[in-house]
Amino acid sequence: MGDEERVERVVVLALDGVYPFELGIPSRILGAADGRYEVLTCTVDGRPVRTAADFTVAVEHGPEILPTADTVVVASMATSHIPAELPADLAGALASIRPDARIVSICTAAFVLAAAGLLDGRRATTHWQVVDAFRQRYPGVDLDPDVLFVDDGRILTSAGAASGVDVCLHLVRKDHGSELANAVARRCVVPPFRDGGQAQYIEQPVPEQGAASTAATRAWAVERLHEPLTLGDLAAHARMSLRTFARRFHDEVGLSPGRWLIQQRVARARHLLEASDLSVDQIAGRVGFATGASLRQHLHAAIGVSPQAYRRTFQEAVR
Repeated sequence: MGDEERVERVVVLALDGVYPFELGIPSRILGAADGRYEVLTCTVDGRPVRTAADFTVAVEHGPEILPTADTVVVASMATSHIPAELPADLAGALASIRPDARIVSICTAAFVLAAAGLLDGRRATTHWQVVDAFRQRYPGVDLDPDVLFVDDGRILTSAGAASGVDVCLHLVRKDHGSELANAVARRCVVPPFRDGGQAQYIEQPVPEQGAASTAATRAWAVERLHEPLTLGDLAAHARMSLRTFARRFHDEVGLSPGRWLIQQRVARARHLLEASDLSVDQIAGRVGFATGASLRQHLHAAIGVSPQAYRRTFQEAVR
């Protein structure tokens, strides 16, 4: 990292009832990114907070550091501590965040952002167990319960506990490219990407004894993304009927086979846009999209930018 490289300040806000695991995720993941981030922790009043475990956490800072943050992460808390309305001190703390700062919620902290009006009209996610309560309380939020995290520009929301890891790795990837994000993932012994959405973690009926998994077929398909794979091809490899394969695939992954294939192809295309000088048409062919126009359409649907804009962003990030 050159002397001119700017270190981004990340402030993690801990609220009463905070889950210790989620509170530590930003420091662990972003702290492994070769000094690119300074991670500080605060509370709304500078005092210790009770955790969801059997101990209290004392922090070094109060809300005065929130206006200095480039990114604010609100860690999740036990559902019994989710406020129906924002207390005045919490509302004031959130209002002090700079308008250009990113805000990230982990799990149930999406309730806090929604209560502050930060998610109005935005796409967001939260833990699948509290989806109904969230929708009832905040109907103006476009809630997507099927994903691990949502990047809606300035505001990012993530699902259950470990999805805090996913969204923090996404921040590294977005800011500094896949090479550093992958290195951080290796250092923390976590996958750089997780397949599917959080639907795969929702309680499902126990499959019948001896039921086959689609995992081997997924691994087989990932090696053949350049081929025009169909549902029939996947089911044949798994030696299942189309209906059985589609049902079992969705139970395991939380997505349809077709949607999962598109997700894998977009992920591969993003890697090639970052790591190669191949043209958009060449990349489309290598990942299984029929044309460059098809790649542009699917990439824009997934992350809201064109291949050229995505490549330019990551080339600037790794300079």
